[in-house]
Amino acid sequence: MMKRPSRKSNQKVYMNQDEFDLTQYPDLLGIFDTDEFNLEDLDDTEDGVIDCPFLPLRDVVLFPQMVMPLFIGRERSLAAIRAAVNNDETLVVASQLDSDVLDPEADDIFPIGTQITIGRVLRMPDTSTSVLAQGRRRVEIIEFTQWDPYIRVRARPIYEPGEWEDNTEPLMRAVMTLFEKVVTLNRSLPEDAYAFAINIDEPGWLADFVASTIALPLEVRQNILSIIDPTERLQKISFALAKELEMLELEDHIQHQVQQEVEKSHREHFLREQMRVIQGELGEMDVFAQDLQELETAVEKKAMPEEVRAKVEKEISRLRAMPPMSPEVGIIRTYIDWVLGLPWLEESEDNLNVTHAEEVLEADHFGLDKAKDRILEYIAVKKIAADKMRSPILCFVGPPGTGKTSIGQSIARALGREFVRISLGGVRDEAEIRGHRRTYIGAMPGRIIQAMRRVGTCNPLFMLDEVDKLTNDFHGDPAAALLEVLDPEQNNTFADHYLDLDFDLSRVMFITTANVLDSIPHALQDRMEVIEFSGYLEEEKLEICNRFLVPRQFEQHGLLETGIRFEE
Repeated sequence: MMKRPSRKSNQKVYMNQDEFDLTQYPDLLGIFDTDEFNLEDLDDTEDGVIDCPFLPLRDVVLFPQMVMPLFIGRERSLAAIRAAVNNDETLVVASQLDSDVLDPEADDIFPIGTQITIGRVLRMPDTSTSVLAQGRRRVEIIEFTQWDPYIRVRARPIYEPGEWEDNTEPLMRAVMTLFEKVVTLNRSLPEDAYAFAINIDEPGWLADFVASTIALPLEVRQNILSIIDPTERLQKISFALAKELEMLELEDHIQHQVQQEVEKSHREHFLREQMRVIQGELGEMDVFAQDLQELETAVEKKAMPEEVRAKVEKEISRLRAMPPMSPEVGIIRTYIDWVLGLPWLEESEDNLNVTHAEEVLEADHFGLDKAKDRILEYIAVKKIAADKMRSPILCFVGPPGTGKTSIGQSIARALGREFVRISLGGVRDEAEIRGHRRTYIGAMPGRIIQAMRRVGTCNPLFMLDEVDKLTNDFHGDPAAALLEVLDPEQNNTFADHYLDLDFDLSRVMFITTANVLDSIPHALQDRMEVIEFSGYLEEEKLEICNRFLVPRQFEQHGLLETGIRFEE
């Protein structure tokens, strides 16, 4: 332990009284006759216990040697102020544990408070009273002696140790260093806060001043008030300052980054405006404006329903109002490209020649009479009632290798339609059918719309392979999404989540394939015409080998001209 160094006037940096805000700092020059608080005039009893009016505080901790305005509104508190003024008494103040309690009892008050003197009392327009209070010393509340018409307490003054510890002075320097940085970064603190702090050479006063100046939670301030040892208070406030400094440095770093981004954005905007003006003078068009013009031209040339055209024109108008570097520009541009790339009205002409269809089907496949007859029936009826005939939705069910997928290609060739196939095996997410909403990053249309864009016509032959392999989990039920695709009463207004537009699938001829019928949901089965594919007999296998497999292998291996033949 070492003795506390004496104060020397030449170590102080005194300032004019007007430079200090008396709602924040004590008056170094006017309040005291000496450098120390004059505590002799305080109303102590012989046993050192004081008896005076009490003022409960809400969300406020008043430290010794600090000056602070207190706004009084509760009747008992106003009565305590009047009694203190009339009887020339000091008061004791302490914070409430819960600020919402209007009439606190003994258990609602922190036991450690501050003895204060009243400097000035003002009546406010809202009938409340403002009191300029000056903290004098810490006190411990012993008991509450009166509750009405105001509260009185008996309290014991708390005196700090008179000697410093070995680490007290280094702690004071560390606190001053941290406090200087906090004042520099925190613009809400008065600029002269640090200038006032360097005049303080008492460790306890320095800790109290810093605690009352920076923004701290009520519990932390009360905890600092309750610490008697000045060195321990300095340690506590140094931790609080370090935490506050860390937060301020992070905020300053973020603000610096934001400022840099704003300046960069303004600079880019300025340069682009200059470029636009220069290009205008040269008779050139900037890339973004040229891109918009190309989009408008593409919309004019594209055949599409009017509601789709209106949607695209609205999105182009949004693009025109955005800066070229906006992140949303790419999202909107991708959406417009998808809409313009879809075959809204483009369709291929059906070949309704029954003889040609029969020749194609017989040339590609042996057997499969049920499937062939159903296709020929469809062609014959459509030739008579082309406008009224809906495309059938067929479901080919049979073991692997029976020609379910390959006959779909032959049917498309017989009708003169484009052929597109997607496999549904293992699909477990409804979004793979309906697409993702545009609010998601990387959103895309579902596989149905993707396939329609890829094929380029609105009336292809669409094969949904392995419809019996669909699964469902927490991502949704893809089989339920397929209901709208395969239902003739609904698929003329198929709603993809990404497009947010109705797409007409009624002109598409859907064929699904499955190995077993039992695993297909009944709701889907009701919307399809099931055609079973049985396994091949020995005679059928031999005929398929002679007609298709052997000639194909000869052609692939260049053996057609060799005269090689197989005997049955």
